[in-house]
Amino acid sequence: MPLPTLFQNALSVPVIGAPMFLVSFPPLVTALCKAGVVGTFPHVNARPTAQLDDWLSEIERELASSRAADPQAVIAPFGINLVVHHTNPRFEPDLEVVVAHKVRFVITCLGNPAPVVQAVHAYGGTVFCDVTSAGHARKSARAGVDGLICVGAGAGGHASSQGAFSLVREIREFWHGSLVLGGAINDGWQVRAAEMLGADLAYMGTRFLATRESQAQQSYKQMVVDAGVADLIYTDRFSGVPANFLRASIDRFGIDVATLPPKKPDMASLTDTEARVWKDLWSAGQGVATIHDIPTVAELVRRIADEYRAACRIPPSPALRTA
Repeated sequence: MPLPTLFQNALSVPVIGAPMFLVSFPPLVTALCKAGVVGTFPHVNARPTAQLDDWLSEIERELASSRAADPQAVIAPFGINLVVHHTNPRFEPDLEVVVAHKVRFVITCLGNPAPVVQAVHAYGGTVFCDVTSAGHARKSARAGVDGLICVGAGAGGHASSQGAFSLVREIREFWHGSLVLGGAINDGWQVRAAEMLGADLAYMGTRFLATRESQAQQSYKQMVVDAGVADLIYTDRFSGVPANFLRASIDRFGIDVATLPPKKPDMASLTDTEARVWKDLWSAGQGVATIHDIPTVAELVRRIADEYRAACRIPPSPALRTA
């Protein structure tokens, strides 16, 4: 499947570090890029818009300096995630900043990507869109995006209820452009499996949350390490869009999710308690099942790359009968 020139011969492993609210800040983004993984962050992590301008300049300088210091190093491009929902007051001013910096890679979510496609394509940039269903994927394809990111069941944050295997194969039936698969992907074996299913790249979030460069609180990182799949709750009662949350972060505020009223999708972050969604009520994906440490990004990416290379050498099953 075709990959934009932006990513060709630019990665140490075919992975995009997913943008995570209140977690992905410049130190994590630049560490990922320097390790050969696409580093991304949500635009709303920078507050206000003026800080977004500063962050983009900081990331650009840091990566340019690294490339100049070692021209042979594999340093991946970075990207920014724009929330395009109509209730997001930051969308238009932040898009202007993105255009001013000519950010080469932009991810959209929670809305119509068409305005972003038009603006970013005007300067030659690349736009991918998060999708959680085939219907959503078709709409995004009609908007002219360059790639689709299948956020399958089990992903951290907003995630589909459809299994990743099913979702990526359904979308690949009609979409022939770049395709990314996310949802509980932690290691190089799973990255290779994503490729075998028809994806060009893997999307990894929760695994990079539990790294030293992550902005997540240390207690949040440890909760991820300590958690299993049974410790997650999948609900739409906090943001109006189904998402996976760590049960322990909810229980400590005495919140009973079953008693919360339905919530319309919007940018609001308050529940009926003093707890703030994402800041106090923490998200994680089913990848917690195999997260057992909090390494540096460089150490983790080396591990993933070794696993990926090993997975690429797997011989055919001995169960096969050959003619």
